[in-house]
Parts: sequence; C-alpha cells; structure tokens
Amino acid sequence: MSLFDLTGKVAVVTGGNGGIGLGMARGLAQGGARVVVVGRDRAKNSGAVAELGGGAIAIEADVATEAGAASVVKAAMEHCGRLDILVNNAGTNIRKAPEDYSLEEWRFLIDANLTSAFLCAKAAHAVMKAAGGGKIINVGSMTSLFGAAFAAPYGASKGGVMQLTQSLAIAWAADGIQVNCVLPGWIDTDLTKQARKDVSGLNDNVVKGTPAGRWGLPNDLSGVAVFLASAASDFVTGTSIPVDGGYAAQI
Repeated sequence: MSLFDLTGKVAVVTGGNGGIGLGMARGLAQGGARVVVVGRDRAKNSGAVAELGGGAIAIEADVATEAGAASVVKAAMEHCGRLDILVNNAGTNIRKAPEDYSLEEWRFLIDANLTSAFLCAKAAHAVMKAAGGGKIINVGSMTSLFGAAFAAPYGASKGGVMQLTQSLAIAWAADGIQVNCVLPGWIDTDLTKQARKDVSGLNDNVVKGTPAGRWGLPNDLSGVAVFLASAASDFVTGTSIPVDGGYAAQI
C-alpha cells in the first residue's frame, strides 16, 4: 500500500546495528527506505549494512554528545541528501539495586538513553523543518510505565523518553514533524540475555507474565517502525505504543 511506502526516504537508526534497532531498521529497509545505521561497533555496523542493503550506510558516533549527534545528521545529509526518519534507539543498561549505583553510572545511563534522544532529535529538527516535515520515533520501554527494582536509572531514563516524546510532538507539530514512542516489552536481545543471567527467575516470569507466552523478537518491532515512519501515521503524534505481547494490558 502507498500509505506505508518508504521509497526514497532516508532513515537514521541509532543503535541500529543489533537488537531492537536492527529489527526496526529491517522493517524500514523492507519498506523502501535507505537506512543510516549509527553505532560505535565497526564490525556490527558492517554486518548490519550488508544485511540491510538498499544503499545502507553506517556512521560511528557517540550520540550522547552534542557533537556526535550533530555529526550523524551532517553525515546523513552529505551521503544521502535528506533525512526523513529518525529512530532514537541507542541505549544500554546496568542492573543492580538502587543503592548500589554510583553517580557516574546514573549519569552514564541517563545520557546514553535519554540525553542521546534529545540531542539527536534537536539536531534533526532544523533539517526536517526545512524539508516540510519528518518522523521521529523514540524507543522507550515497559519501564517507561512500570518500575523494576534492578533498573532504577534505566526506568527513569525511559520514563523521560516517553515524556520527551510528548513535549517534542507538541512543539514541532506545526513544523510537520510527528514524534512518537515505541514501548518494547521483553525482547530477546543481547542485553536481555545478560539480564537473564543477572536476574534470577526472569525468563520464567517473563513467559508467565506475557499473554503471548513468549519473549518478543527484534523483528516484532519492524511493523510498528514502518507505520510510524510512513504517511499512514501522519495524524498520529505524541503517543506511546506498547509492543509487548499483551504484557501491559494485564497489569
């Protein structure tokens, strides 16, 4: 359907070389977009670009810094000539009891998960406004809604991502920019594989607590990425969409 056609569009996906980011990048590429993968692991970047095809390129940058975020937008414009879609997916986690985090760890997680989304969106705004509009997709988490005893700074950062989404959506609606948030549930990635080692009983609790009866896969995020990046969502902005196998519906 033409509503979902991304042919000719350019999509930047931060943290797009693996996990949820790569799952979303796959959907965008299949929809016809040229994907710009942003990550700091050169080998993973190369693997993602080879898989995505369609003229995909990779950029190494630290998007938690103002200079790094600006360099991503500059490179996308230089190599692709435009920027239509921004997926703010870059992020990480450290799991421990709240009282055991150092201030440095707190700041690191807030910057990696929340500050990076703000800086990339800010850097993309002028380009999208000049082009008459664009799509920004922020990646939150179920911890944007619910607490987790072992992930206080992560949850705080992801709650911030959801609120940032609403503020940007209101601020930039007149510029033709839609800003939305995706809330992944428990998705099988390298990060959550480590979580299953760190948190006793997590695997069984997730399967029991998810009505779909399984962990999500990165490709389960492909469809929502296409929807929020395409003309099909032109009157959808400031919202957060769970992709969680029903987890949030039965809490």
